[in-house]
Amino acid sequence: MPVVLQADISDAQLQLYSQLIYGYTGILISADKKALLSNRLRRRLKATGIATYEEYYKLLKGRRLDSEEWDAFLQDITTHETYLFRDPGQWDWFRGDYLQSLQEQAKGGGRPKTLRVWSAACSAGDEPYTIAVCAIADLPQDWRVQILATDIGVETLNKARKATFNERSMRNVPEPLRQRFFTASGDTWKAGQQLSRCIEFRKHNLMDPLDESPFDIVFIKNVLIYFDTASKKQVMGHVHRLLAPGGTLVSGVSEGIADLLQGYERVKSWLHLKPAAR
Repeated sequence: MPVVLQADISDAQLQLYSQLIYGYTGILISADKKALLSNRLRRRLKATGIATYEEYYKLLKGRRLDSEEWDAFLQDITTHETYLFRDPGQWDWFRGDYLQSLQEQAKGGGRPKTLRVWSAACSAGDEPYTIAVCAIADLPQDWRVQILATDIGVETLNKARKATFNERSMRNVPEPLRQRFFTASGDTWKAGQQLSRCIEFRKHNLMDPLDESPFDIVFIKNVLIYFDTASKKQVMGHVHRLLAPGGTLVSGVSEGIADLLQGYERVKSWLHLKPAAR
């Protein structure tokens, strides 16, 4: 006998799920997302054979965040639309001003020939692979590029590790870079080993501390819009501690973090410089 799924989620149930999601991830589900959450929950009810929102709530509450069901649930309620070289102006800056300034500093002995990058909430890997393309294309061969790419979703990270992108994801990649770093296979493109070997993918909840040495630059884009002020403050505290003195923070243009970056130099709406050590 087929399972009869419950209809739309009630306001009380929405509140319960919102509190559960917030408590586990720091992500805030507002009231205007009721229809979206209801639709995504029905997917999970159908996939698990559970008939009611109450039963599914109990299932989630009894599981760890790193469980398969939590992972599947988060995949369904978060947005993953992204592509390589998204926000072209940022990548023009990265390839031009930023990477060139690093090389000038290294020539004068002011820094080692190493670039450490954190791509936070990296989704399916489009951002870290874009970083790798730019760095390898523009830095001399004697430079060491280390990119840590983190996300909360196991399925998303597994997709990222495959390093395979469809034509839509590749639409902004300049043709010379596409031909140099990717191999066509049917209607997809596979990233070369020179890109993959400098990226480490790791599961990580932004609300938790990350045990790493400092990064020269941190990319945290289009994710903090899902967080309330308290959660943003906690996440940005972790980011601040991991960003090297004088380091660079690249955000989305509408993340709402300006008040959390006291002391940082705001170069652009998305570009922030941490004060250098005194």
